[in-house]
Amino acid sequence: MPIYVYRCLDTNEVLEVLHPISCTIHTWGELCEVAQCDLGGTDAKAPVKRLITAPGGVVVPKSDSDYKSMGFTKLVRRGKGLYENVTANEGEQRFIEA
Repeated sequence: MPIYVYRCLDTNEVLEVLHPISCTIHTWGELCEVAQCDLGGTDAKAPVKRLITAPGGVVVPKSDSDYKSMGFTKLVRRGKGLYENVTANEGEQRFIEA
């Protein structure tokens, strides 16, 4: 199940909660019920908005060797129909024609 982040529109309080994608949450009370936490000082009928967040653990390759270690092949165009495999190891084909 994915982790969602919600913000209370009345108090700007933010809360992370794990729930199925099919679950829709509209109020702070519903959110606290799903998160199994106390309402705190916030009204249970206060509206909430789901925030857009980046997925955690995303690694962006910074070098050609990073691409290779992650299981990718990086091709660089060197001419019309000619590509160089910059992640090729010794013994692997370096240039590829389209």
